[in-house]
Amino acid sequence: MVLEPTEPQKAFLAEVTRFAQDVVAPRAASIDESGAYPIDVMRQAAARGLLGITIPQAWGGLGLDYVSYALAIEAISRASSTVGVSLVVHHSLVADILAHAGRTAQKDQWLRRLASGEAIGAFALSEPAAGTDAANQQTRAERTARGYRMTGRKVWVANADAASVAIVFACTRAGVRGQGVTAFLVPMDTPGISRTARADSLGVRGLGCMDLDFDVEVSDDQVLGSVDQGFRLAMWALQGGRVGVAAQALGIGEAAIAEAIAFAKVRETFGQPIARYEAIQWMLADVATELEAARMLTWKAADAKDRQERSRAESSMAKLAASEAAHRATDRAMQIMASEGYRRGSTIERLFRDVRATEIYQGTSEAQRLIIAQELLADA
Repeated sequence: MVLEPTEPQKAFLAEVTRFAQDVVAPRAASIDESGAYPIDVMRQAAARGLLGITIPQAWGGLGLDYVSYALAIEAISRASSTVGVSLVVHHSLVADILAHAGRTAQKDQWLRRLASGEAIGAFALSEPAAGTDAANQQTRAERTARGYRMTGRKVWVANADAASVAIVFACTRAGVRGQGVTAFLVPMDTPGISRTARADSLGVRGLGCMDLDFDVEVSDDQVLGSVDQGFRLAMWALQGGRVGVAAQALGIGEAAIAEAIAFAKVRETFGQPIARYEAIQWMLADVATELEAARMLTWKAADAKDRQERSRAESSMAKLAASEAAHRATDRAMQIMASEGYRRGSTIERLFRDVRATEIYQGTSEAQRLIIAQELLADA
């Protein structure tokens, strides 16, 4: 058992870290302040292959493993959690699922463009009444002579502001919940799609989240995978997405610790730096230990994603542990920095707002606990 990255993985991480420091970090505060989708940063990430890390080279990707992907997302999220999770949505929830289940014609049309960054992808699953209960799809795709007529509303669709294509999930067989959901590849310029910008969010601002209303015609050629089997595809994709969110959370937590350590070394009270006080040292020790434990779970889940068709428990454990450890890390970092961290516009204040979303999107912490329990009890 080797609990550290391989030399090729370390080399790749070094390249990504340089990009994160030189390109992403200088834009992080302005992305948060403006709330504008960072298409310029995404294009620079695409030029380095970061929009297709695990996509096979035959389809324009780097062809790397999921551990490399997790390492990259952590490094980028340490600089900007918005850029990090935008890459997760594009990669895990769109490009990955297309590489996994797409037909050759669909890959020819979209996968190369997604891997190269020519196209940005969005994942339209959530609805007003289908968040944690994602099988409760109210968007309908009804059979017509030419394919399907899709009508309905999707909410909180990340990347939608800049997306060229979305994977949209719709009910094609009523009354059977997840057994009657189909996935469709829908170009975002299709007539009948209207986009509405979401109200301003607390954190991870600039993610390009929009609500989408559909009244569109789609063809049989746009069905991704098999009819009525789309919910299974969504759950498969979320296994990778949760690894990505776990890595994003780790990046946020590490950035918070770095801010707290730098502050504790220079802030003096009673004639000495506060880093010399046990109260401060123990807070740092606790959160660093929790993040490192979560990192091991994240690497395990990433490795399982490569090796196993099903990695449901591993990915849920990683997301649960990493998001909650990162939340505690940012909370403790703000406590250490006190008023300096609490002020509007500080890095810690931004990280504190950003980290909260990692316990909500792609399945709440409560949903992850439910999944883990179901897996534990499946053979009981």
